[in-house]
Amino acid sequence: MNKLYKSLIFDRQVSLSVLETTELVNDAIKIHNLDCGSAKTLGSLLTCAAFMAGCLKSDRGAVSLTVKAGGNAGTASVSGDKDLHIRGYIDGSCSGRIDGGYLTVVKEDGFFRPFVGASELTGDSVSENLMQYFHASEQIETAVAIDAKIENGRCVAAGGVVMQLMPGCSQENMDAAEERMQSFVNVAEVLERLGADGIMREYFGAADTVYEYFPEYKCNCSRKKIEGVIIPLGKAELYKIIEEQGAVSVHCHYCNTDYKFTRGDVDKLL
Repeated sequence: MNKLYKSLIFDRQVSLSVLETTELVNDAIKIHNLDCGSAKTLGSLLTCAAFMAGCLKSDRGAVSLTVKAGGNAGTASVSGDKDLHIRGYIDGSCSGRIDGGYLTVVKEDGFFRPFVGASELTGDSVSENLMQYFHASEQIETAVAIDAKIENGRCVAAGGVVMQLMPGCSQENMDAAEERMQSFVNVAEVLERLGADGIMREYFGAADTVYEYFPEYKCNCSRKKIEGVIIPLGKAELYKIIEEQGAVSVHCHYCNTDYKFTRGDVDKLL
């Protein structure tokens, strides 16, 4: 089962998130038929989305992360909402490489103008790039250990540990957090051995109140929503597409689903 644990540690001066997203990544592998490299990168980004979605406050909140790598390395996009419905896709031509380019994050609180932040990709590690994003774009000192272990086309362990310093955090607790993070240099191996439950028990047993959440791979598209997308094209344009292509076709990248609307479908809609 996918899990997200959240708590405050070290005198409540450090925010802790521990994630186990193995099933979520396996769902993504099945939906998108991913190779090992793409599964590792997309799985790590989906875990990042689960972490950031778990930080949303508004019931209508949402977050998206887009990686546009340099050259021919490709593109990946993931998103999540307050219900921790997580989804994403990756350009199949890139084999999961992150090579230069930018990470863009859009946070929607459901009420006001979305916050948009970006940072340059500094390496091929999703953890390293997420830390760079928080430092450069949100000015929050963040330690990230996120990874996905793929074997024979299947995810055997995915998730991570994220710590963020709260305002006024003492040097002593900064040092303690840094020291504890050293235990998760190979976080996928630790997750494979202990799972999120074991990590909380073995490394954070003295944590204050712990909140438990359950992320899942779930797209928010539906045929009804796609109808709302195509209707504004208007009668003439829709019939022109049908005449040229046989049907109006819309593809959802997040869940790899095709929606087709025949002339009869369009007649009913209009």
